[in-house]
Amino acid sequence: MSRRAVIAGIGQTEFSKDSGRSEQQLAAECVTSACIDAGLDPHAIDGMITFALDHSDEVDVMRSTGAQELKYTVRLPQGGAASVTSVVHAKNAVESGMCDAVVIWRAMNERSQYRFGQPHQSLSPDAHSSTFIEWCFPFGAQTPAAWEVLSCGTYLDTIGVTTQDLGRIAVILRRAAATNPLAQFYDRPITLEDHQASRWIVQPWLRLLDCCQESDGGVALLVTTEERARDLRQKPVRILGAEYAFCFNHEIISDFYEGDLTRLHNSEAVTKRLTAAAGIAPRETDVAMIYDNFTPQVLRQLEGFGYCGYGEAKDYVADGHLDLDGRTPLSPNGGLLGEAYIHGMNNFTEGVRQLRGTAANQIADAQTVFMASGVAGAILGI
Repeated sequence: MSRRAVIAGIGQTEFSKDSGRSEQQLAAECVTSACIDAGLDPHAIDGMITFALDHSDEVDVMRSTGAQELKYTVRLPQGGAASVTSVVHAKNAVESGMCDAVVIWRAMNERSQYRFGQPHQSLSPDAHSSTFIEWCFPFGAQTPAAWEVLSCGTYLDTIGVTTQDLGRIAVILRRAAATNPLAQFYDRPITLEDHQASRWIVQPWLRLLDCCQESDGGVALLVTTEERARDLRQKPVRILGAEYAFCFNHEIISDFYEGDLTRLHNSEAVTKRLTAAAGIAPRETDVAMIYDNFTPQVLRQLEGFGYCGYGEAKDYVADGHLDLDGRTPLSPNGGLLGEAYIHGMNNFTEGVRQLRGTAANQIADAQTVFMASGVAGAILGI
């Protein structure tokens, strides 16, 4: 048990629309900040994990931070799903004895250097499934918002979800962001009327305020053993469980060929194993950090991870359960819609702050946090 994996340090840059510096520098800054937060010399880092889409090279991050020798490196595909999947890998690397200190990072200038939400013909099968590029791009589905509608449209039509149902999620997240000084939507709450008046991105489902932001910034996590963390600066946050499921025919965002598009089979599979591993179900945790690249994803994940039954998510939201004083407080930092979009990694820094008791919108007596990114889930605790 002394090798139980914990998050001992978190680091992040400011979130903006123009960082004014390279992605490499953002990576170095957030990794260094995570080490300082933990009180761990970067020389001790022996594992590095990031996204296949990240532009910062491991060698350069080592040079910039002082890491000396790595025993394990991996770059993960599937876009934002890697936010939680990276913790699955880090947990396994530490608890197996392969590594003693693993740093996870994601650094991006997705607003100032390139528009992440716009078409990019340079997308590589190395980073995403090749099928969705071949079958989506030629027919005009060339943006993440278009792929989202391909994936979620069947569910939304079948259940009878309205744009007002989606708008309630946007209002909840941006209302939380409005009282979080770190958020890009700080002091800028919205109403349901604001959501309904925002322009269409992909009719008939996604309006501008249904979409996450394009952000510049970097986030890093430092994962080590519980034993080592006893000598470090912060109270460690335990990774009670972390699981990943990649089902047949699953694809990045579009997921058009998986079969039954009204359910998230990946999430359902993860829930069973995660509950057994952590000894607690996602719905029993105190805070829900659910990946919110687009509002429909929140509805589908609420059902997939067992917060409510099939077709019940829209009513679960309307009944106030996701409010900060509800039974399932959703992303008190404002999530990816309200705080920033660093591919889900900033939800982890919020989860850790909630358990440390240092969050801007602190949930009283938070003891457990559920982290979700569709195909993966993790439960953190103290």
